[in-house]
Amino acid sequence: MAPGGIYRFCLIVTILAQPAQSCFPRSIRSQVPVKIDPGYVITQVPLDHCGDVGLSLSSSDPHFTVNTDGTIVVAVVSMVTKIWSFQVWVKAGRGQPQRVDVQLIPDTEQLHQYTLHAQSAPWNQAHKRFKRRWSPLPFNIIENTLPPFPKEVELIGSDSSVNYTVRYTIEGPGVTQPPMNVFSVVHETGMVMVHRAVDRELYPKLVFQARVTDKLTGKETDRPLDITVLVLDLNDNPPTFLGPLEFQVVEQSRPDTEVGVVTATDRDEAGTPHTQIQFSLLTENQLFNIHPQSGKITTKSGTLDREVQATIPVTVEIRDMNGAKSGLFNTAIATITLVDVNDNPPTFTETILKANVEEDKADLLVLRIPVEDRDEVNTQNWKAKFVITHGNENNDFRMDTDPTTNEGLLYVVKPLDYEKGRLVALIVSAQNEVPLVNSLTSWNTIPMEVSVSDVDEGPEFSPLIKVIRVKENTPIGTILGSYMALDPETRSNTGIRYLKVSDPGSWLSVGEETGELKVTNLIDLESDLVTNAMYNITVNAVDPSSKSGMGMITLLIEDTNDNIPVPADRVLVLCEEEGKRGSVTVMAHDPDLLPYSSPYDFQLSGESPKKWRLRDAQNISVVLEQAVDMPRGNYEVEMHIADLQDKGDVQVVNVKVCRCLGGQCVAATSSVGMGAWGALALLLALAMLLLLCLLFVVVCNSRGEKMYIDDSSGGMLLHSNTEAPGEEVKSANLLMIPPVGGLDVIDQSAKGTGLLDQNQNVSAGDMSGMTQQTMGQQQVYQSSRQDFMSNSVHHQNSFYTSGGQYRGSANYSDSLYQKQANNSLFNTWDTNKLYLDEKLDYFGGEMEVCHTLDSPHAYHYEGEGSAAGSVGCCSEMGDQDGLDFLDSLGPKFKTLANICLSKESRE
Repeated sequence: MAPGGIYRFCLIVTILAQPAQSCFPRSIRSQVPVKIDPGYVITQVPLDHCGDVGLSLSSSDPHFTVNTDGTIVVAVVSMVTKIWSFQVWVKAGRGQPQRVDVQLIPDTEQLHQYTLHAQSAPWNQAHKRFKRRWSPLPFNIIENTLPPFPKEVELIGSDSSVNYTVRYTIEGPGVTQPPMNVFSVVHETGMVMVHRAVDRELYPKLVFQARVTDKLTGKETDRPLDITVLVLDLNDNPPTFLGPLEFQVVEQSRPDTEVGVVTATDRDEAGTPHTQIQFSLLTENQLFNIHPQSGKITTKSGTLDREVQATIPVTVEIRDMNGAKSGLFNTAIATITLVDVNDNPPTFTETILKANVEEDKADLLVLRIPVEDRDEVNTQNWKAKFVITHGNENNDFRMDTDPTTNEGLLYVVKPLDYEKGRLVALIVSAQNEVPLVNSLTSWNTIPMEVSVSDVDEGPEFSPLIKVIRVKENTPIGTILGSYMALDPETRSNTGIRYLKVSDPGSWLSVGEETGELKVTNLIDLESDLVTNAMYNITVNAVDPSSKSGMGMITLLIEDTNDNIPVPADRVLVLCEEEGKRGSVTVMAHDPDLLPYSSPYDFQLSGESPKKWRLRDAQNISVVLEQAVDMPRGNYEVEMHIADLQDKGDVQVVNVKVCRCLGGQCVAATSSVGMGAWGALALLLALAMLLLLCLLFVVVCNSRGEKMYIDDSSGGMLLHSNTEAPGEEVKSANLLMIPPVGGLDVIDQSAKGTGLLDQNQNVSAGDMSGMTQQTMGQQQVYQSSRQDFMSNSVHHQNSFYTSGGQYRGSANYSDSLYQKQANNSLFNTWDTNKLYLDEKLDYFGGEMEVCHTLDSPHAYHYEGEGSAAGSVGCCSEMGDQDGLDFLDSLGPKFKTLANICLSKESRE
């Protein structure tokens, strides 16, 4: 701006401010009483000539306040003993504040009386006694008094000052206790002085103690006095806001709808104008109001629109002194958020929609339809819902919504036919998930044209499903008609061939060129291929361009009476009942349908009426009961069963008469007496238990001792904790005993026990034993023992220790075997014969038990880390012509091989 412009601007401002400066006087003088109380009106600044210009007034002295009309009011108790001066500041609009000097002149007559009263005080007239009050009323001071300090507060005096030269002292809060050093007293006169400002919000009242003593002796001349000093409130705290200033209101709300409440507080003294808060809105708008006293914000009109402005800031002012211009104030911004309602429908961005789709296409996205909605995004007020209101009577189309873009998605769900319609006209409506709040607003619609493109199609059958009624058992070769297809473009069937795709029962043939339908197999309604009297055949039509079309033939089969009723169950159980004749229900079944089935007619035929009779005939059943008493057994009952058309035949039902348990026949009660075989079995069991006890005694007594083995024992392994032959199985511990008999005894025993084959030859294992040793017969018995153990291993239930020691027997024969093994009787083949005979007797008497014991059994493991694994007493045997077969059996039988080799070396 140019210098001349600045000068002109300042001149205009000066001229505009001049009326405000000249509408009130520059100074005011007023006479007041010496003591003025709060609320006393001193004078008034004349503002009548200031017009409607907005003025604000304030006082420079906290003892006085200035109202908006210019009235100057006393705020606190004051003593005017001399001219009291202060200023009133007047501000017009945005101009500079102007000063008005105010002088208060005390009343001359009251001031003279006050002076005389002070001069006549006892500290000025020591020789004249006056009645003084030692218990004064509370003193008052104004909070935050301005300097200079100290200032006089009040004079205290004691009656004892008449008779004594006294000294005054004070102590307590404000003196010697917090707040420290606020008051002091003049010791000689008793004048209380204040030395600094006090905040009423911290110390509204101070109570300290005054004492009076004789100045000469130091003794108290009167009782202590409690001095109460009231701190008078000064409007020195502006009001403050409480709580957040964030509110919500629904858009389009009616006028006077509550938005929220603004709360505030003031630290000044309650119940005074200093804490009377007035609320106002400084924002110039026509949308909201606020109540001056309660602070409640309400809507002013019903034009709130979230789409225009979603958040509205409002400036709130709170001012004490009940809103007077001289009051202290505070401001803050309250945020009012408008809550969205569905007052805006979705709108289309185009005026007409067009799309194209090929015929015979289905489940295909045809078009995306964009829309706009001004409501809040991703809410029910914004989410679109599309409806086809016209043109989709056949449900050929479907509308969905893209959840991200809010676009409408048009799908074709059924194949369209170009020959039936080349253009489909639709009308689409865009809606929301919730209704509109404004009844005057409606949903928007848009027309849509869907063009159907022509494609070369295959033949089409008409109708797509051909229904033919036919009776079952129709003669083969019967022509049922024809089923033909047409080319949809030419409407001709020239060159079309017909092929069957599905005909499970091969009931029809289809002419390849004519589509003629002929019966080729028996049509049966009762067939499993028929469902609800319908049988389906699928046919394919193929044109010269190899395009095809599918059709279906449904045979609706009519029933004929080609079945007779028969019993549902030909074997029946008739349970005897105590004291009366029994009965049983006979059920019949006919696969034919009505009227060729039930109700059935039941009639007894042949010899059956002599023993049986029928009663309680129902739709498909009749009760067959005994006509005479008859013993238990099986009976054949002849019965003629006919359907509703009296077509039937004689049927035979087998009835079993018996005693029943749970609906089933039970056998006659058997004797519970014990026969000879039962007694024998009991004795065998007792003998086995006795032998088992004897065996344990023998084993325990022989543990760790040398084992004498005769030459027919074949040797046995003793317990050892090592992998190699232990000390217990070395040759030094094996003492061979010559047999009682020789080879002749063996030969005779073998013949007696059947150990020789049909050619009177000894088995391979026996021959091996006899050929290996011809002089010492130890191997003979060893070979025989091995052969015997291999034949009887499946009938023993013995178990051995890891060293091969026998530990027990599971049946009588095995216990007898062990008992004989410990006796000298076992040294001949007669003992073997005795063992085998008893074994056979045992099998013959307890065959069922024998089978349960006739199974292989596990033996103990040789030890952890053993390369040979577990070796039992009856291990696998190979070629018995010599001992060389042990080399081919692997490490499992190394222990046995070493024992045998050791024996050969000794011999």
